[in-house]
Order: sequence, then C-alpha cells, then structure tokens
Amino acid sequence: MMRLRSILFNLGMWIMIIPFALLTLLLIPMKAPRRSRIIAGWARLICRWLALTCKLRYRVIGQENIPSQPCVILAKHQSAWETIAFQEIFPPQIWVMKRSLLLIPFFGWALWALKSIAIDRGAGREALKQLVAQGHDRLQLGLSVVVFPEGTRVQPGQTGKYHIGGAWLATHTGATVVPVAHNAGEYWRRNSLLKRPGVITVSIGTPIDASGMKADALNKMVETWIETEMPRLNSL
Repeated sequence: MMRLRSILFNLGMWIMIIPFALLTLLLIPMKAPRRSRIIAGWARLICRWLALTCKLRYRVIGQENIPSQPCVILAKHQSAWETIAFQEIFPPQIWVMKRSLLLIPFFGWALWALKSIAIDRGAGREALKQLVAQGHDRLQLGLSVVVFPEGTRVQPGQTGKYHIGGAWLATHTGATVVPVAHNAGEYWRRNSLLKRPGVITVSIGTPIDASGMKADALNKMVETWIETEMPRLNSL
C-alpha cells in the first residue's frame, strides 16, 4: 500500500509541475517576491497532496524566528521534501543549486524563471564570487536565499561537509542567517520512491547577525547548532 500511495503521489506531483512551470515563465515580468508567492501555491498543493496520498505532514518549531526581511537560510539537506515545503514555510525565496538542475524539463525552466542561483561547484573562488554577486542581487530584490551547506542530500544520522558558500554570502552581504534543522530524511529518503507516513519536524533556530563575522566561524556556528538539534527532532 505504501508503494502504491507513493507512486500516486509522484504522478500527481509531476503532473502539477507542468502547468506551474509554464505559469512561472509567463510571470517573468512580475516583481520577483510577488512571483515567488504565486508559485509557492504549487508547494502548498504538493504538501497537501503528500498528506492526502502518503499521510505525510509536517510541523514547525521556532516559526517566530523567521525574520521579516530577506535573509540567508542555511538548512540541513536530507530529502527532496525541503525543496518543496520550504516554499510554504518561509517568505519569498530562491535556492542556490547545481547548474545541471536547469536542464530538467519544466522543473529546470521554472528554477531559471524564479532567478535561482545556479553554480558550477567545481569553479572554486569564481563560484563564491558568483554567489555573492547574485545573492546580493536577490536579497535586494526582496528574496531570501536558501543554501544547503552540505551541498547534497545526506542520510539520516550522517553529516556531510559543511561548505562555506552560504556563510560567505552572509558575511559579504551583512545578511541575517537562519539555521534550520529537520528530519525529512526519516520519511522521504534520498533516491527512494517510498514516502513513509508520519510528521516531519522542522526546527528554525535563532537568527544570527552575520555583520562583522568571519565566514568560517559563522559556518561552524551554523553546523554546530544544526547537528546538535538533529538528534532532538524525533523526541520533540
């Protein structure tokens, strides 16, 4: 039954991607935050479809920590779930992602239209320069920037290397940083068809003022908070 529910969810999700991707292209002339709010309707539909088909919901702890102004969101990365649900949880946003995602039909087109920051991970300091330049632009447009410091999805109980890019962006723009932990990987695993029923817990930490901080110190502070919070999530 779980497999059938998961297949039904995936079919519905991909069907819903197509019209919303086309809508995203049509809305390009619109101001970025308003366009992001409209397209976040897709995320709300997907989250409700997930709850209906797979009985998988979520709850948020620390929602009062979300700043009213654009910020840099540094989050744990375990699943595809957070790339969907964060659009509903947080204010208008874009993501920092690998460039190859732009090649995915419809989904990649929507990412491009939403002004996501697509970087070449092998470009070293050039990628950091691009991240700061484009990240500053997006923040000025009124968009928060979501960065997954580990770069790729990691299995529950594991910790990937926290790359410095997100902290570098925050310290070079003076943006507020919001650390986020969640246990989505317990229910929606990396490269897995199955979605287990349950309640995903998202924990939003106290905002950090990055002004005057060194990127490596900020990166370590975020890593420490997230990885300390992770073991608590299943008991909260």
